Amino acid sequence: MSTQSIPASGQPRSEIVETPAAVRPAWVGLLAIVGLTALCIVSFCLAGLAVPEDGDPGLGFALWLVGGFLALGLATVAGTGLTVVQPGTTKVLTFFGHYIGTVRQTGLFTVRPLTGHAKLSVRVRNFETGELKVNDADGNPVNIAAIVVWEVSDTARASFAVDNYRSFVQTQAESALRHVATAHPYDGADGAVTLRGSTAQVSDELAAELAERIEVAGVAIREVRISKLAYAPEIAQAMLQRQQAGAIIAARERIVEGAVSMVREALARLEAEGVVTLDDERRAAMVSNLLVVLTGDSRATPVINTGSLYV
Repeated sequence: MSTQSIPASGQPRSEIVETPAAVRPAWVGLLAIVGLTALCIVSFCLAGLAVPEDGDPGLGFALWLVGGFLALGLATVAGTGLTVVQPGTTKVLTFFGHYIGTVRQTGLFTVRPLTGHAKLSVRVRNFETGELKVNDADGNPVNIAAIVVWEVSDTARASFAVDNYRSFVQTQAESALRHVATAHPYDGADGAVTLRGSTAQVSDELAAELAERIEVAGVAIREVRISKLAYAPEIAQAMLQRQQAGAIIAARERIVEGAVSMVREALARLEAEGVVTLDDERRAAMVSNLLVVLTGDSRATPVINTGSLYV
Protein backbone atom coordinates (compact mmCIF):
# COMPACT_ATOMS: atom_id res chain seq x y z
CA MET A 1 0.00 0.00 0.00
CA SER A 2 1.44 3.38 -0.94
CA THR A 3 0.37 6.99 -1.31
CA GLN A 4 1.80 9.85 -3.30
CA SER A 5 3.30 12.86 -1.53
CA ILE A 6 5.21 15.93 -2.66
CA PRO A 7 8.66 16.34 -1.04
CA ALA A 8 10.58 19.59 -0.74
CA SER A 9 12.09 19.15 -4.20
CA GLY A 10 8.63 19.35 -5.78
CA GLN A 11 8.85 15.87 -7.32
CA PRO A 12 6.31 13.17 -6.36
CA ARG A 13 7.62 10.21 -4.39
CA SER A 14 6.21 6.94 -3.15
CA GLU A 15 5.77 6.82 0.61
CA ILE A 16 5.80 3.33 2.08
CA VAL A 17 3.57 2.64 5.07
CA GLU A 18 3.42 -0.45 7.24
CA THR A 19 1.21 -3.34 6.13
CA PRO A 20 0.78 -6.75 7.80
CA ALA A 21 2.72 -9.53 6.11
CA ALA A 22 1.07 -12.73 4.94
CA VAL A 23 2.22 -15.52 7.28
CA ARG A 24 1.39 -19.20 7.65
CA PRO A 25 1.74 -21.51 10.63
CA ALA A 26 5.20 -22.82 11.31
CA TRP A 27 4.19 -26.44 10.63
CA VAL A 28 3.68 -25.63 6.96
CA GLY A 29 7.33 -24.71 6.48
CA LEU A 30 8.58 -27.48 8.77
CA LEU A 31 6.51 -30.08 6.90
CA ALA A 32 7.90 -28.88 3.58
CA ILE A 33 11.49 -29.02 4.90
CA VAL A 34 11.05 -32.51 6.40
CA GLY A 35 9.35 -33.83 3.27
CA LEU A 36 11.94 -32.44 0.88
CA THR A 37 14.79 -33.66 3.10
CA ALA A 38 13.31 -37.15 3.17
CA LEU A 39 12.90 -37.04 -0.62
CA CYS A 40 16.53 -36.00 -0.95
CA ILE A 41 17.70 -38.95 1.18
CA VAL A 42 15.53 -41.39 -0.73
CA SER A 43 16.79 -40.06 -4.06
CA PHE A 44 20.43 -40.45 -3.05
CA CYS A 45 19.76 -43.98 -1.81
CA LEU A 46 18.02 -44.97 -5.04
CA ALA A 47 20.81 -43.38 -7.04
CA GLY A 48 23.28 -45.65 -5.19
CA LEU A 49 21.14 -48.69 -5.90
CA ALA A 50 20.89 -47.74 -9.58
CA VAL A 51 24.64 -48.23 -10.07
CA PRO A 52 25.18 -51.60 -11.83
CA GLU A 53 27.67 -54.19 -10.62
CA ASP A 54 30.03 -53.43 -13.50
CA GLY A 55 30.40 -49.88 -12.12
CA ASP A 56 29.08 -48.13 -15.22
CA PRO A 57 26.28 -45.76 -14.00
CA GLY A 58 23.36 -45.44 -16.31
CA LEU A 59 20.59 -42.92 -16.94
CA GLY A 60 18.69 -43.96 -13.81
CA PHE A 61 21.59 -43.09 -11.57
CA ALA A 62 21.87 -39.62 -13.12
CA LEU A 63 18.12 -38.96 -12.76
CA TRP A 64 17.99 -40.01 -9.11
CA LEU A 65 21.13 -38.00 -8.34
CA VAL A 66 19.70 -34.87 -9.98
CA GLY A 67 16.42 -35.41 -8.14
CA GLY A 68 18.26 -35.67 -4.84
CA PHE A 69 20.16 -32.42 -5.34
CA LEU A 70 16.97 -30.72 -6.51
CA ALA A 71 15.14 -31.82 -3.35
CA LEU A 72 18.06 -30.63 -1.23
CA GLY A 73 17.97 -27.21 -2.92
CA LEU A 74 14.22 -26.91 -2.45
CA ALA A 75 14.55 -27.85 1.25
CA THR A 76 17.15 -25.12 1.66
CA VAL A 77 14.89 -22.60 -0.03
CA ALA A 78 11.95 -23.67 2.16
CA GLY A 79 14.13 -23.13 5.22
CA THR A 80 14.52 -19.44 4.34
CA GLY A 81 10.76 -19.05 4.86
CA LEU A 82 10.93 -19.77 8.59
CA THR A 83 11.22 -16.73 10.84
CA VAL A 84 11.14 -16.26 14.62
CA VAL A 85 9.70 -13.06 16.15
CA GLN A 86 10.69 -12.31 19.74
CA PRO A 87 8.45 -10.29 22.11
CA GLY A 88 8.94 -6.56 21.64
CA THR A 89 10.35 -6.97 18.12
CA THR A 90 9.05 -7.25 14.56
CA LYS A 91 10.32 -8.63 11.29
CA VAL A 92 10.29 -6.36 8.25
CA LEU A 93 10.06 -8.54 5.12
CA THR A 94 11.48 -7.64 1.71
CA PHE A 95 11.39 -9.76 -1.42
CA PHE A 96 14.11 -8.91 -3.93
CA GLY A 97 14.07 -5.23 -2.95
CA HIS A 98 10.29 -4.89 -2.51
CA TYR A 99 8.65 -4.35 0.87
CA ILE A 100 5.99 -7.03 1.37
CA GLY A 101 4.89 -6.46 4.97
CA THR A 102 5.76 -6.62 8.66
CA VAL A 103 5.28 -9.51 11.08
CA ARG A 104 4.26 -8.21 14.53
CA GLN A 105 2.99 -11.50 16.01
CA THR A 106 5.44 -13.31 18.26
CA GLY A 107 6.47 -16.89 17.62
CA LEU A 108 7.65 -19.09 14.74
CA PHE A 109 6.02 -18.51 11.35
CA THR A 110 6.32 -19.48 7.72
CA VAL A 111 6.60 -16.65 5.21
CA ARG A 112 7.43 -16.43 1.54
CA PRO A 113 10.79 -18.13 0.86
CA LEU A 114 13.82 -16.09 -0.18
CA THR A 115 12.61 -13.01 1.70
CA GLY A 116 14.81 -10.73 3.77
CA HIS A 117 13.96 -10.71 7.48
CA ALA A 118 15.07 -7.43 9.10
CA LYS A 119 14.60 -7.34 12.87
CA LEU A 120 13.24 -4.07 14.24
CA SER A 121 12.47 -3.35 17.89
CA VAL A 122 9.18 -1.70 18.86
CA ARG A 123 10.01 -1.45 22.56
CA VAL A 124 9.62 1.90 24.31
CA ARG A 125 12.98 3.70 24.46
CA ASN A 126 14.28 6.89 25.97
CA PHE A 127 17.33 9.11 25.80
CA GLU A 128 18.49 12.44 27.16
CA THR A 129 19.51 15.14 24.76
CA GLY A 130 22.84 16.82 25.22
CA GLU A 131 22.88 19.95 27.36
CA LEU A 132 22.31 22.76 24.85
CA LYS A 133 23.19 26.42 25.25
CA VAL A 134 20.48 28.56 23.66
CA ASN A 135 19.19 32.12 23.98
CA ASP A 136 15.72 32.42 25.45
CA ALA A 137 13.09 34.86 24.19
CA ASP A 138 14.78 37.69 26.14
CA GLY A 139 18.19 36.92 24.66
CA ASN A 140 19.62 35.42 27.85
CA PRO A 141 21.82 32.34 27.37
CA VAL A 142 20.46 29.26 29.15
CA ASN A 143 21.53 25.63 29.38
CA ILE A 144 18.71 23.18 28.75
CA ALA A 145 18.26 19.44 28.21
CA ALA A 146 15.27 17.10 27.87
CA ILE A 147 14.41 13.42 28.22
CA VAL A 148 12.51 11.94 25.27
CA VAL A 149 10.47 8.71 25.53
CA TRP A 150 9.62 7.25 22.12
CA GLU A 151 8.77 4.10 20.19
CA VAL A 152 8.54 2.92 16.60
CA SER A 153 4.94 3.07 15.40
CA ASP A 154 5.44 2.38 11.67
CA THR A 155 8.18 -0.16 10.93
CA ALA A 156 8.11 0.47 7.18
CA ARG A 157 8.82 4.18 7.53
CA ALA A 158 11.46 3.56 10.18
CA SER A 159 13.22 1.14 7.83
CA PHE A 160 12.93 2.90 4.48
CA ALA A 161 11.90 6.58 4.94
CA VAL A 162 15.07 7.73 6.72
CA ASP A 163 18.67 6.55 6.71
CA ASN A 164 18.93 5.89 10.47
CA TYR A 165 15.79 6.47 12.51
CA ARG A 166 17.64 6.50 15.86
CA SER A 167 20.01 9.30 14.95
CA PHE A 168 17.15 11.06 13.13
CA VAL A 169 15.08 11.16 16.33
CA GLN A 170 18.00 12.43 18.42
CA THR A 171 18.88 15.16 15.92
CA GLN A 172 15.29 16.33 15.57
CA ALA A 173 14.84 16.29 19.37
CA GLU A 174 17.74 18.71 19.83
CA SER A 175 16.46 20.91 17.00
CA ALA A 176 12.93 21.04 18.46
CA LEU A 177 14.33 21.75 21.93
CA ARG A 178 16.31 24.71 20.59
CA HIS A 179 13.26 26.10 18.80
CA VAL A 180 10.94 25.82 21.80
CA ALA A 181 13.52 27.21 24.23
CA THR A 182 14.07 30.32 22.11
CA ALA A 183 10.33 30.97 21.97
CA HIS A 184 9.90 31.52 25.73
CA PRO A 185 11.74 33.55 28.39
CA TYR A 186 13.53 31.76 31.19
CA ASP A 187 11.56 33.69 33.79
CA GLY A 188 8.93 36.41 33.72
CA ALA A 189 5.82 37.91 35.24
CA ASP A 190 3.08 35.82 36.79
CA GLY A 191 0.81 34.29 34.17
CA ALA A 192 3.40 34.32 31.38
CA VAL A 193 4.58 31.06 29.81
CA THR A 194 8.19 30.69 30.92
CA LEU A 195 10.74 27.90 30.78
CA ARG A 196 11.10 27.79 34.58
CA GLY A 197 7.55 28.44 35.67
CA SER A 198 5.62 26.54 32.98
CA THR A 199 7.68 23.38 32.64
CA ALA A 200 4.69 21.12 31.97
CA GLN A 201 3.27 23.39 29.27
CA VAL A 202 6.67 23.81 27.63
CA SER A 203 7.20 20.03 27.72
CA ASP A 204 3.83 19.43 26.04
CA GLU A 205 4.67 21.99 23.37
CA LEU A 206 8.03 20.33 22.80
CA ALA A 207 6.41 16.89 22.54
CA ALA A 208 3.89 18.12 19.96
CA GLU A 209 6.56 19.77 17.81
CA LEU A 210 8.90 16.79 18.00
CA ALA A 211 6.09 14.35 17.14
CA GLU A 212 5.33 16.39 14.01
CA ARG A 213 9.00 16.44 12.99
CA ILE A 214 9.62 12.69 13.31
CA GLU A 215 6.30 11.43 11.96
CA VAL A 216 7.99 10.85 8.60
CA ALA A 217 10.30 8.32 10.29
CA GLY A 218 7.42 6.26 11.68
CA VAL A 219 8.22 7.16 15.30
CA ALA A 220 5.72 8.17 17.99
CA ILE A 221 6.49 10.27 21.08
CA ARG A 222 5.28 8.96 24.43
CA GLU A 223 6.59 11.72 26.69
CA VAL A 224 9.02 14.64 26.75
CA ARG A 225 10.23 16.28 29.96
CA ILE A 226 12.72 19.06 30.66
CA SER A 227 15.55 17.46 32.66
CA LYS A 228 18.02 20.35 33.04
CA LEU A 229 17.39 24.08 33.02
CA ALA A 230 19.68 26.85 34.25
CA TYR A 231 21.17 30.14 33.20
CA ALA A 232 24.52 29.86 31.47
CA PRO A 233 27.45 30.16 33.93
CA GLU A 234 28.57 33.52 32.55
CA ILE A 235 25.32 35.24 33.59
CA ALA A 236 24.12 32.94 36.38
CA GLN A 237 25.36 35.22 39.20
CA ALA A 238 23.87 38.33 37.66
CA MET A 239 20.54 36.60 37.08
CA LEU A 240 20.54 35.33 40.66
CA GLN A 241 20.96 38.87 41.96
CA ARG A 242 18.20 40.00 39.63
CA GLN A 243 15.87 37.29 40.93
CA GLN A 244 16.71 38.17 44.52
CA ALA A 245 16.01 41.83 43.85
CA GLY A 246 12.71 40.95 42.23
CA ALA A 247 11.77 38.77 45.18
CA ILE A 248 12.62 41.55 47.64
CA ILE A 249 10.54 44.07 45.68
CA ALA A 250 7.60 41.69 45.50
CA ALA A 251 7.84 41.01 49.23
CA ARG A 252 7.96 44.73 49.99
CA GLU A 253 4.89 45.32 47.87
CA ARG A 254 3.00 42.66 49.78
CA ILE A 255 4.15 44.10 53.12
CA VAL A 256 3.13 47.65 52.19
CA GLU A 257 -0.21 46.45 50.86
CA GLY A 258 -0.90 44.57 54.09
CA ALA A 259 0.27 47.49 56.26
CA VAL A 260 -2.01 49.98 54.48
CA SER A 261 -4.94 47.62 54.90
CA MET A 262 -4.21 47.20 58.63
CA VAL A 263 -3.85 50.97 59.21
CA ARG A 264 -7.09 51.67 57.35
CA GLU A 265 -8.93 49.07 59.41
CA ALA A 266 -7.44 50.36 62.70
CA LEU A 267 -8.48 53.96 62.04
CA ALA A 268 -11.94 52.91 60.95
CA ARG A 269 -12.50 50.86 64.08
CA LEU A 270 -11.16 53.59 66.40
CA GLU A 271 -13.56 56.12 64.93
CA ALA A 272 -16.50 53.71 64.69
CA GLU A 273 -16.20 52.66 68.33
CA GLY A 274 -15.50 56.24 69.54
CA VAL A 275 -12.25 55.30 71.23
CA VAL A 276 -10.50 58.49 70.17
CA THR A 277 -11.14 61.45 67.91
CA LEU A 278 -8.18 62.59 65.83
CA ASP A 279 -7.77 65.65 63.70
CA ASP A 280 -6.00 65.46 60.34
CA GLU A 281 -2.57 66.22 61.77
CA ARG A 282 -2.77 63.54 64.48
CA ARG A 283 -4.32 61.10 62.02
CA ALA A 284 -1.34 61.60 59.68
CA ALA A 285 1.11 61.14 62.56
CA MET A 286 -0.61 57.94 63.64
CA VAL A 287 -0.63 56.59 60.06
CA SER A 288 3.07 57.39 59.73
CA ASN A 289 3.95 55.66 62.99
CA LEU A 290 1.91 52.57 62.19
CA LEU A 291 3.44 52.24 58.70
CA VAL A 292 6.95 52.58 60.13
CA VAL A 293 6.23 49.85 62.67
CA LEU A 294 4.54 47.50 60.21
CA THR A 295 6.96 47.89 57.29
CA GLY A 296 10.25 48.36 59.13
CA ASP A 297 12.94 45.65 59.13
CA SER A 298 14.03 46.23 62.73
CA ARG A 299 11.97 45.42 65.79
CA ALA A 300 9.74 48.28 66.94
CA THR A 301 10.66 50.04 70.23
CA PRO A 302 7.56 51.69 71.70
CA VAL A 303 7.75 55.10 73.41
CA ILE A 304 5.16 55.71 76.13
CA ASN A 305 3.78 59.24 76.17
CA THR A 306 2.73 60.17 79.72
CA GLY A 307 1.52 63.62 78.80
CA SER A 308 -1.06 65.04 76.44
CA LEU A 309 -1.02 64.26 72.76
CA TYR A 310 -1.25 67.98 72.01
CA VAL A 311 1.63 69.16 74.19
